[in-house]
Amino acid sequence: MATKVDLKRELPCYRARRDSPEVLDVPDLQYLMIDGHGDPNTPVYEAAVSALYPLAYALKFASRTELGRDYVVMPLEGLWWAEDMGAFTTVRDKSRWDWTMMIMVPGWTTGEMFDAAVEKVASKAPPSRLADVRMATLAEGRCVQALHVGAYDDEAELLRHMHHEFIPEHGLTMVGKHHEIYLSDPRRADPSRLRTILRQPVAEA
Repeated sequence: MATKVDLKRELPCYRARRDSPEVLDVPDLQYLMIDGHGDPNTPVYEAAVSALYPLAYALKFASRTELGRDYVVMPLEGLWWAEDMGAFTTVRDKSRWDWTMMIMVPGWTTGEMFDAAVEKVASKAPPSRLADVRMATLAEGRCVQALHVGAYDDEAELLRHMHHEFIPEHGLTMVGKHHEIYLSDPRRADPSRLRTILRQPVAEA
């Protein structure tokens, strides 16, 4: 039986301190990705996320049976941005948000494995946005991140501290897209106990 790997435990970038930003270097990682726009509390967002999970599990099973390499399916993640980033930290206008939802897959996952997984999922009851999912590498490099515990709508103060205090005080400037890693399942956890890593790629100012 294959030993099951939990990449959350092996990769330092999946650990963060509560309300205490840190600078770290994030390795290039491979993800299943799907894009969208607007309020995440909508069927449009739900349809996008629903296309990721069947593929993530199909790839896990293929890795276990074909390669003898089993692993824990990684948590949902999201890249978030807007033309005016104040839509996140000030007014929280979700209708103006753009997003890419993602699930990280191991680096040994090949394009052939991805294509086979898409074909397998499509042969059953395919999600409506299955064809919109891609597999790609995300290169973030130097980042600042911290752990937020609580409801998603209560992230603003930690983001304000990261963006407007911690990052400039460390001689850095924001680049790339705001990144969130959802360590808790919102369907099961109380909103006050949701654990979310907030990450922001940075560069020397």
